[in-house]
Amino acid sequence: MELAIMIIIAIFVLSYRMQSGGSVYTFLVDTVRSLYNKYAPYTYQEVRAKTKELGQDYTPRQFLTQVILIGGGAAVVGYFYFYSIVRAIIYAVVAIMFIPYLSYLKSQKVYSEFIFEAIQVYCTNVINEFNTTQSFVKALEGVRDSGILEEPILSDVKKVIDMSYANGTIDEAVAYFDSKYPYYMVKNMHQLFVQITKEGAKDSGESLENMMQDIDTLVEGVYRDKMDRAGSHTKFITFGVALYGLAILVQALLNVDTYKTMINQFFVRCLLHGIIWINSYFIISGEKFYNEDTGAE
Repeated sequence: MELAIMIIIAIFVLSYRMQSGGSVYTFLVDTVRSLYNKYAPYTYQEVRAKTKELGQDYTPRQFLTQVILIGGGAAVVGYFYFYSIVRAIIYAVVAIMFIPYLSYLKSQKVYSEFIFEAIQVYCTNVINEFNTTQSFVKALEGVRDSGILEEPILSDVKKVIDMSYANGTIDEAVAYFDSKYPYYMVKNMHQLFVQITKEGAKDSGESLENMMQDIDTLVEGVYRDKMDRAGSHTKFITFGVALYGLAILVQALLNVDTYKTMINQFFVRCLLHGIIWINSYFIISGEKFYNEDTGAE
């Protein structure tokens, strides 16, 4: 373990020398940013950009708070489980490494909620336009020119319009939009418009009114689910953090000296590591579930 720490220190020193006295922090940040820009999926770059645009990206202060809380908490757990400063430092470093992933989950949640709301605006306004134009493509053009759509929905609506004119049918265009935005309200609405376009309908008002009611019901269900998730999320995290106190509870039932004697055994140390890892896995899995796509299938 001491060897690993020495290697980390050596890498730190070498990186400093390679920068000819420059800021190690700047070097590390530039290196990470370069690797991210090279290998990160385009879709996530788009998500991150939209999160920043909406003003919901982590601020430096929030990052620092996360580092202090998560890293400090992991260090406390590592120390009081094993009474080892080395293990406390390792757990703190590993925990801090998960902060970018938590930022990623938050960005996905913010982006999915934004897209869901944008899709709701798209569907309701297309239906309203169709009531006037009685043409799906003309309805799309009206919504496109209204200025109510935001990117990336606006660009995709423009593409749907272009595909419809190029193909002479809306089938392929609708399939493209449905695959990119797999929401029930989108599929149901498009299916209705395809049916009306192909089979014709003298009076589609009642069907469209029912569709609007279905959309309202779906949106209500999604936001109810969102509130339920928020409530259960707080309880889940509280319970997960409390489980880290198992070792402290054991020490209270026994005594510190007896506990220190127990952790000298390899089997006991493995058991304690297992408790930390399993509990951490379930907490991260819970965070992932909480931040999953809003309203999507």
